[in-house]
Amino acid sequence: MEFSQPDDNNNFSLTRFESMLKTNHVLFFDSNEFENIIHHYLESGKIALAKKAIKLGLEQHPTSVNLKLFLTEIFILENKFTEADDVLNEIHIVEPANEEIYIQKASVFSKQDLHQKAIDTLKIALNLNSDDEGLTDLFALIGMEYLFLDKFENAREYFSKCLAIDLEDYSALYNIIYCYDFLDQNNEAIDFLNIYLDKNPYCEVAWHQLGRQYFTVKDYDKALAAFDFAIISDDKFVGAYLEKGKVLEKKKEYIEAIENYKITLALDEPTSFALLRIGHCHEKLGQDDLAVQYFYKTVHEDPLLDKGWIAITKFYNKKHNYQKALFYINKAINIDSENVIYWKLYAQINLRLNFLEEAERGYKKALDLGNYELQTWLSRTDILIDLGEYEASILNLIQAAEFYPETAEIEFRLAGLHFTLHESSKGHYHLKNALILDPEFDIILDELFPNVLQKPSVQQLISETKK
Repeated sequence: MEFSQPDDNNNFSLTRFESMLKTNHVLFFDSNEFENIIHHYLESGKIALAKKAIKLGLEQHPTSVNLKLFLTEIFILENKFTEADDVLNEIHIVEPANEEIYIQKASVFSKQDLHQKAIDTLKIALNLNSDDEGLTDLFALIGMEYLFLDKFENAREYFSKCLAIDLEDYSALYNIIYCYDFLDQNNEAIDFLNIYLDKNPYCEVAWHQLGRQYFTVKDYDKALAAFDFAIISDDKFVGAYLEKGKVLEKKKEYIEAIENYKITLALDEPTSFALLRIGHCHEKLGQDDLAVQYFYKTVHEDPLLDKGWIAITKFYNKKHNYQKALFYINKAINIDSENVIYWKLYAQINLRLNFLEEAERGYKKALDLGNYELQTWLSRTDILIDLGEYEASILNLIQAAEFYPETAEIEFRLAGLHFTLHESSKGHYHLKNALILDPEFDIILDELFPNVLQKPSVQQLISETKK
């Protein structure tokens, strides 16, 4: 459907229409006016007003195909697929060659996750297209449906068709690169972008994407050159400065990286990413005061960014200032109590402060949130052993063994615990398992259960295994 650009006539129609709604005095509008009014409301997200305009429009122009198509659009938005199909079938009787019918039908299929049917329907619309207008939109819609099906080669083919029609269709360009990325075809993406840049050498978007591909394959010098060309093409391109900063960090050129990140702060609103990276660069340069200032700025700019709180916490952790590290990780947990990394840091810091109950709580919370790394299970076990919670330690290790069966670190601990509880048969059972798996881990007994290691039966079993 074609629509007039906003002008005085359209503004006048909108004013008349909204005045009519206020007064309940019905005025006449021609179908084109209704179409432009509806289009305006849909573009503005004012669905209720769009529905009123469609209703009044169809009352005044009951045979208008375009108004009925707007009605199906509303039905699709509201997931009323049967109603949408009924109207589309009604229009099809009148205008069987109207490609818009098939575009809307495809939308119905797509919203029901019937993406192959949507593609087949869009291809019918493609065949009905006689004047090449709207071809790019059709190719893009088919490409998106193939993306939903994870058919990236097919998707790329159709987005390439968009680019063949309009070399500056950057949405299609981004989607093509997305397909290459998903298929891990970075070198193919580099070849594609270099060919594209031969045709459109001042395209900052393509240079930026080329730099990202070189960065992925760790060709940092070429990445740097590509980002420089992106900046030459558009010296206010914030994304290029950010990516250039990342490359310079990889090359350990921290001062130059800071300069590029600071340019982004001058060009646009400060971003937490740039502030955080500047902080890390200062930290690498040994400029601790500046580093922590930027970490503070990061969390002030975006309190929900976990990397900011993690950076501050780890900063103080490295400085052995555990009280301050604990203060900031507590602030982070108050903002997001479901963040696993926060709880692991909380546990580690409390352990260093010898606050064993709190450390155990942190590891338990990390496990509850789905962090099933072996070290998390083992760390919690060792704290429970220190606290004398032997039964809880055993239960924790049994749960760990479900994820990590036949693991020497688990078996040695279970052996030590059962011997400590005077359950010798279970102790011998787990000790034998542990020694078969990896006898070198018998150091665990020395560290955690020195009394158990002195038992003659334990010494004999270890000695026999190591002969």
